[in-house]
Amino acid sequence: MTTKEFQHIAASIPQQPGIYKYYSATNELIYVGKAKNIRKRVGSYFNKSITSYKTNELVRRINRIEFTLVNSEQDAFLLENSLIKEFQPIFNINLKDDKSYPFIVIKNEPFPRVFLTRKRIEDGSQYLGPYTSVKKVRELIEFTRHTIPLRNCSLNLTQKNIEQKKFKICLEYHLGNCKGPCEGLQTKEDYAESIDQLKNLLRGNLSPVIRHFKEEMKTHAANLAFEKAEITKKKIEYLENYQSKSVITNIKAGDLDVFALRKEKDIAFVNFLMIRNGTIVQTQTNKLETHLDETEEEILSFSVAQLRTSFDSNAPEIVVPFPIDYPQDQITITIPKGGDKKKLLELSEKNVDYFIEELKNKERLKLPANTDQIKILERLQADLQLPELPDHIECFDNSNFQGSYPVSAMVCFKNGVPSKKDYLHFNVKTVEGINDFASMKEAVSRRYRRLIEESQPFPRLVIIDGGKGQLGAASEAIDELGIAGKTTLVGLAKNEEELFFVGDKESLKLPYNSDSLKLIRRIRDEVHRFGITFHRNKRSKGTFKNELEDITGIGKTTADILLKEYKSVKKIRELPIEELENTVGKAKALLVFNYFNNQQEEGY
Repeated sequence: MTTKEFQHIAASIPQQPGIYKYYSATNELIYVGKAKNIRKRVGSYFNKSITSYKTNELVRRINRIEFTLVNSEQDAFLLENSLIKEFQPIFNINLKDDKSYPFIVIKNEPFPRVFLTRKRIEDGSQYLGPYTSVKKVRELIEFTRHTIPLRNCSLNLTQKNIEQKKFKICLEYHLGNCKGPCEGLQTKEDYAESIDQLKNLLRGNLSPVIRHFKEEMKTHAANLAFEKAEITKKKIEYLENYQSKSVITNIKAGDLDVFALRKEKDIAFVNFLMIRNGTIVQTQTNKLETHLDETEEEILSFSVAQLRTSFDSNAPEIVVPFPIDYPQDQITITIPKGGDKKKLLELSEKNVDYFIEELKNKERLKLPANTDQIKILERLQADLQLPELPDHIECFDNSNFQGSYPVSAMVCFKNGVPSKKDYLHFNVKTVEGINDFASMKEAVSRRYRRLIEESQPFPRLVIIDGGKGQLGAASEAIDELGIAGKTTLVGLAKNEEELFFVGDKESLKLPYNSDSLKLIRRIRDEVHRFGITFHRNKRSKGTFKNELEDITGIGKTTADILLKEYKSVKKIRELPIEELENTVGKAKALLVFNYFNNQQEEGY
């Protein structure tokens, strides 16, 4: 859009607070902005004094302008952030973070269950978090189970079902991990009190939880229930030990959010520390791409809004290194000059500096520079119930050509990406004829015997492409080497994309579009590509030679034609000369026919 074209429509643009949207000629939303005065702000883009190439490029692409009026600058601020997050226009700041963060959910049901989830469902349940690490969530849930007895079953504990005695207590009750609400041994009121303690614990507010258990311990002791008092004492010690390991800043600091920023050319990094009850309960560093030479104030203002929204933060105070435009009621913006809040800001700056340095180190080492692959590996670990993160995966496959020339291949993935220097191929040495099972056993045995001899670490996960038969052969090799249990072995059925574990009758089917299955497909496709390429190269170099090529006058091309048509030398041996003539002509057919018939006459 030209300045002249803008002047033609300028009078129709309101001079009120709101947001404006720029669209390209293809009707693509390319920029969203906010303003106290929309006409004045939009007009600034068509100022002739603008020298920024990026801004000029944006203006050149504007074909249509839309605007939305709001009641206040605060509403414009919130709407702008919402639209940017939803549509990610190419000229807006791009938050390089599309993670689905995990929550701890307290289900809206009788005697609520508590568990990890990535999906928020509007069913009245309470969601605590989100958390930046699945590992952290699992640690928190495990910690709560050591201290607060709650059910982990999925029984429908309605009052009617309990009164009708439909359920029986399980082992968790006898272990002390549950108080048996399924048999009416725990009241809803007592369970609700446990849920309140859990909420305090998950929010980092351990003091009331510890006070509660101390009162409980005194009650047990007064009733001469010394065993119960001892159990409660251990819970108190567990809580106090956990608190001592927490990152304590200042117990009087209360609830606040701390942000630090570093900018390097068109890339910005923002660290976020969530402080609750004087404890750091969350930390996150995000990478952002800028497109229009945005100021540090604009970048930080945008990030504060995005991160507080993502983490459902309602802290009444925000600590930042410089003033920002954050027009939200009842929020205090603090730029500390000293004291505890200054120390918190310095800690946030230390975190963002460390994040940048780690990125640079990974780039130098050519390691993956983001956590997307780790997130996928964590999902795969959960889906397959693996004991450890599968940061080292190997996959085997057999390859042959029309039932001839068997070879095997192995690819290696580390941290979710190919590690091509570790790829291996195997010329089958000990197997006569085509035997996929025996070929797989040989390849697996040779690979892991070598790792044993070289004292190299074993992969966390081994995928056998081919299903139950090949999986059984690979398992035999692992057992014979005496390394069963040092890695997890799974078979991948070729057609159905089912996974089989050794000894399991039923297969595991992952969701079709899940990240876990996509990674497994990628690994499978890579081993296919590597195996087929190796096989083709060997054939083209004449490495493989079959009996047909021993016939005087028959070359590799004719031999391949015959094998492709009839699949095996055995079948070719039994063909009448007329059929051979139809395939390779009279002269060559006679050579092949005489060769095999002379052998038979001579007793071969």
